[in-house]
Amino acid sequence: MKLMPTVFSLLLVVLALGGARVEARGTPSADQGSKNQWSSMFVFGDGFVDNGNLPKTDTWRQWSYPYGSYLNSRGSATPVPTGRLSNYWIQSDFIARILGLSEAPPSYRLTPHLSCDPSGMTFAFGGAGVYEVPDKKVPTLATQVNAFTRLLNTGVISKQQLQSSVALVSISGSDYMTGANVDNAFLSSFDDIDSYIGNVTTEIAKNVGKQQRLGVRKVLVNNMHPIGCTPLRTSANNYTTCDLLANYAATVHNNNIEHLMGNKNNAHILDLYTAFTDIVNHAPGEGSEQSNNFKRKLTPCCEASTELGYCGQVSPSGKRLYNLCKNPDKNFYWDETYPTTAGWEAVTEALEEPLREFLDRDYVP
Repeated sequence: MKLMPTVFSLLLVVLALGGARVEARGTPSADQGSKNQWSSMFVFGDGFVDNGNLPKTDTWRQWSYPYGSYLNSRGSATPVPTGRLSNYWIQSDFIARILGLSEAPPSYRLTPHLSCDPSGMTFAFGGAGVYEVPDKKVPTLATQVNAFTRLLNTGVISKQQLQSSVALVSISGSDYMTGANVDNAFLSSFDDIDSYIGNVTTEIAKNVGKQQRLGVRKVLVNNMHPIGCTPLRTSANNYTTCDLLANYAATVHNNNIEHLMGNKNNAHILDLYTAFTDIVNHAPGEGSEQSNNFKRKLTPCCEASTELGYCGQVSPSGKRLYNLCKNPDKNFYWDETYPTTAGWEAVTEALEEPLREFLDRDYVP
């Protein structure tokens, strides 16, 4: 759809982010170090946390090699892609480990009908946001929460399971692309980009509140990462500098999230913006210890060979139309948008201490 010129250029700075059935996951171990025991996790949002909900078609690259199955140039631990938008594990896998699970809970699409794994369920879809994005045709955050509600109301997910549950919500930028169907998303004007972002963040907070009213004990909410530092935005400068205007949009989003949820009981904001920035966009001599692990911080490990191509693309004859780095552990970004597994591990390490403190706090009725 065509947006009004006053905000068209601003919205362009934030581009869309994407965005096998596994066995039952483990439960927290006794030596986990947390006084609370979290045995179940429910995951909502987009490609940062989608582990297999998008269908296996040519449209969705995460079902094609090297997604989900590339550890290094010498071989792969999992030759079959798992539907994750990274080279192996993604954010939800690492958060699950903190909870005491072995990996993120199974995807909604790959879970047998009328069942729920003891470890929970992943409702997230790559490319999702709070508004519909017509060219992606994926369920919005509210639609995902509604699916969760139906399973709860029909008893597929038990009230008892919710008593030890944590939810993770990731909305990472799809709503700020020009294709978002904002006509049907409660907006009446495009004159003020701050107002538009305010609507996005209000919708996130509304769905978090619904999860809590349904009985989820703790909710983790991503703030917006520095989208101007994704290779999608840094490629214009040969992967040397971040896009300041795009990062400004992320800070507006984050200020709103903090205002709406900063003092909310049983909810915790995962500060992706700071964790990412301290690794990929810090001042000389500053940054986190994790930053030293990456030789290439703004350059993707998997890069298309052509301007309009994409990671994982192959020609009709089967020739690869992309280039792969030898060791993704030395790149923070996997493709033009998503971090590598090493990138997510470093980010999670930065988030872990305040997250554990939050999880250890008593539930506030």
